[in-house]
Amino acid sequence: MPADIPPDGLPLPRRHWATAAVALGIMMAVIDSTIGAAALPTIARALNTPPSTSIWAINAYQLAVTVSLLPLAALGEIVGYRRVYLSGLVLFTIASVFCAMATTFDGLVLGRAIQGFGAAGLMSVNTAVIRFIQPRARLARGLGLNAMVVSTAAAAGPTVAGLILGVADWPWIFAVNGPIGLAALVIGWRALPESPRGRQRFDVVSAVLSASTFGLLILGFDSLAHGGDAWISVFEIVGGVLAGIWLVRRQTGVARPLLPVDLLKLPIFSLSICTSICSFMAQGLAFSSLPFLLQTGFGFSVFHAGLLTIPWFLATAFAAFYSGRLLDRIPAAILGGVGLTLMSVALALLALLPAPPHPVDVLWRLALGGFGFGLFQTPNNRTMVGAAPPERAGGASGMLSTARLLGQTSGAALVGLVLGWMPGMPVAGPNLALTIGCGMAALGACISLLRLRVKR
Repeated sequence: MPADIPPDGLPLPRRHWATAAVALGIMMAVIDSTIGAAALPTIARALNTPPSTSIWAINAYQLAVTVSLLPLAALGEIVGYRRVYLSGLVLFTIASVFCAMATTFDGLVLGRAIQGFGAAGLMSVNTAVIRFIQPRARLARGLGLNAMVVSTAAAAGPTVAGLILGVADWPWIFAVNGPIGLAALVIGWRALPESPRGRQRFDVVSAVLSASTFGLLILGFDSLAHGGDAWISVFEIVGGVLAGIWLVRRQTGVARPLLPVDLLKLPIFSLSICTSICSFMAQGLAFSSLPFLLQTGFGFSVFHAGLLTIPWFLATAFAAFYSGRLLDRIPAAILGGVGLTLMSVALALLALLPAPPHPVDVLWRLALGGFGFGLFQTPNNRTMVGAAPPERAGGASGMLSTARLLGQTSGAALVGLVLGWMPGMPVAGPNLALTIGCGMAALGACISLLRLRVKR
């Protein structure tokens, strides 16, 4: 096992092997966050589960990821990012096999939750590992490649599910992770670098408070959006807020806090986090409302509606990869502002689609939005990771993933609220959600441009 800590990135060809290990791991984690949703009706029928209950095959995964991101990022700073990443890879692969062997829905939900904890191990230290793989001069390109993998995997999830279900039963959706995870583990074991380890102890109380904060908030907003008991939803949200206040007070003044309040005191970091939350909230609003608009409002089939969204992810992957090269000449604040402005315009144009729209009208609007989102993503991630000292790369990585999940979850919850307020309006309801997304992207663009003043 290599025990060296690279001073400025790994040498070739080990750098390429380490990059491949990270890409394989994060690809599986992202695909499994979307592949389950595409296969949900098939799984529900096979396991005799009502649709209202079957959603827990998705929620268990997302909830496990969200509540464990920051604790695992803090653990990575103590025991090393390599150990957390490889442990997450092992847990994710074993849980995937467990899901494939599940014969009851309860067993599948348990497997999905374990899968989520493994995925959190991958996501929490993903960018921190990249920081030690890539030389500082190539960090933006490394993050751009990572963003491209994430975007491509997100787009591929429903397609992969359709291909597998076309030739095999649903357990194979999870079984395919076995050989891929094993390959990633072998490569990562040999190639991933070590990182400096902190001497602080793991704060169990803060980890519980962090899990309670994000878990209760997500459960409360999700229940409120899907017509759950209002009093229980409000109780969960208030409980999450109180746990968050306790967490912030406990973490203030700590040298290396689990909740990176030390990094949030850096204006460039906090502005980048706010920009990220706004952008992913806009994306969550868009992709939670578009299926209703395209299928219910405009009459596209499920298959064609899925095909129409692919240009967004492909354009995101393209722009995310090449925007890293632009960072040498254009400040991240400007790239982010321009990208989110394009995204805002695209969402506004989607809300103004004529009825019924031609598929080309949908395609170029989604491609524009995806391009703008990708143009923003890599520079913003590079700014967040670069603003943190190397020993706090885990905190920055965990906060980056947390901001993404918070934005996506809150965006989806807002769509649920909007559609609940406007029942029987298959076009007006989704259009209002897209309009809100347009406003969130515009707000993110303004916050991004504020970073120019901070740098000066």
